[in-house]
Amino acid sequence: MLILVGLAVATLVFILVGSRWATSLAQEEADQITAQEAETHRGLLVSELQKFRLLPLVLAEFPDVATVLGSRNAAAERRLNEQLELLADRTDAAAIYLLDNSGVTRVASNWRLPTSFVGQNYGFRPYFKNAMRTGESELFALGTVSGRPGLYLARRVNRGSQALGTIIVKVEFDKVEADWARNDGISFVTDLRGVILITSVPAWRFTATAPMEAAALADLRRTLQFGPNSLRNAPVNLDGKAATIKVGRLTRHYRVATFSAPLKGGRLYHLFPLEEPLAAARREALLWALGALMLIGGSGAMAMRQRDKQRFLRESREALQLEVARQTTELRNANERLTQESYEREEATAKFLAARDDLARASRLGTLGQITAGVAHEINQPIAAIRTFAENCSALIKRNRMPAALENLGRIVSLTERIGFITAELRSFTRRKTPTPVQAELGSILDGSMLLLGADARGKVTIRASAAQRRRVLFGDRIRLEQVLINLIRNALDAVVGTPDPRVNVSVLDHEGDLRIQVSDNGPGVDPAIRETLFAPFESAKPGGLGLGLAIARDIAREFDGDLTLESGMTPGATFHLTLRIA
Repeated sequence: MLILVGLAVATLVFILVGSRWATSLAQEEADQITAQEAETHRGLLVSELQKFRLLPLVLAEFPDVATVLGSRNAAAERRLNEQLELLADRTDAAAIYLLDNSGVTRVASNWRLPTSFVGQNYGFRPYFKNAMRTGESELFALGTVSGRPGLYLARRVNRGSQALGTIIVKVEFDKVEADWARNDGISFVTDLRGVILITSVPAWRFTATAPMEAAALADLRRTLQFGPNSLRNAPVNLDGKAATIKVGRLTRHYRVATFSAPLKGGRLYHLFPLEEPLAAARREALLWALGALMLIGGSGAMAMRQRDKQRFLRESREALQLEVARQTTELRNANERLTQESYEREEATAKFLAARDDLARASRLGTLGQITAGVAHEINQPIAAIRTFAENCSALIKRNRMPAALENLGRIVSLTERIGFITAELRSFTRRKTPTPVQAELGSILDGSMLLLGADARGKVTIRASAAQRRRVLFGDRIRLEQVLINLIRNALDAVVGTPDPRVNVSVLDHEGDLRIQVSDNGPGVDPAIRETLFAPFESAKPGGLGLGLAIARDIAREFDGDLTLESGMTPGATFHLTLRIA
């Protein structure tokens, strides 16, 4: 009973401690991802605004601007309408228009459209009033004619000491918001009062993240900055680095990173969901807890068994003593023989239990060693590629080459998926599975293998495959077939190190209705002493090699009804044949 109570208490302690540890670990991981995403999104927004903020300054100096504002000149107005229309199209500005000193639109880039601003009076707009008073202003607001939100960049047009009007450039952020929405989490920008202006969740636009005073709400309704509707509260509760969002009865938890935004008093927020890293951390904590509980349970079971054994021996001894006291000398002699046999049986039982425990421990350590060695061997190439792409991505971001950086990030995501497939394969390495009938194109397998091998293979590896052969569809998973091919090419590259004119050839041949990929090198070849055991686990021809690569590669090939063999000829170097079924 005491052992069961102790086990229950230990279980409760492990659950509590493990839960806190998992939460802390998940929050740290999510905070790193959130900060990186927020900084990337801020850089995208800064880049978008930089190209528009100079437009009003340049346009205010156009000769036709002063001409149109100074007098009614139909030719100048038409010419300026066409110029603004062309400029808006080439810069992706939502609208460019000119207001006189009373706030009436004289020319606009959308002068041909039914929603033209020409003739509209925007004198009530704060961006017009502030620009006429201070020389320039910015305002994020909802368009009164277009009904679309955007940032209005206004600059006063002066001739001498006279203020003739203002030139306004309207910027919309549909592309920025779409780029944000393609990533995990939620991103938005707030103004000085906490109103959401730019967001990856359109339903949150023009909602407040903090309570506002009645005077401020009345001013917003008067200027129609956010339209005629009342300002709603955003469905998010921000609390430092944490945030919660209620979706029906469900409350979702997020981690928050914030930076200053390139808008007056603005802040950029990025919310990353905590569920996935928290679930991963809890799984890890659960595995540790289960391992500890199994150890404690095993110790408790051994203690109970030992106690029962001692009790049995004590009761047997007392019974034997009573029997000896009642029986004759003959029975006493027989009892002595039985006692001796009992001792021998106990000794044999103890030896059996010790041998069984040693065997179980050796089996567990052997399995753990194989899995650990396999993981270290198989994920070396993807990790090296991830580091290369990450370093390139950092350089591309510094150069503001965001499309190329995003492409590299996509490749990094693909490589992390590859590592997941490799570790899943190693977990199932010791048990037989039925091959999954999927298809993989040979061309993508060859290209993916060369991508992972990177600079090490350039100038040394030659692929000989016709266009028709590269289009062949194979029976087998692409990731796992790449794993086999990378292992063979990497072994060949290692073999030609120090060889004059090193060469590795990859040839594709049709072979009895199937496809044969031949990997050969001009290295020293395979030592005849290990040719027969080359594909056995932990048998390696390389100093310090683990000896798992070829064993795993052959298992993968045979799982998809193919095979991997070493050519038995005496030619220089080594030649491996990978035979695969055509789908």
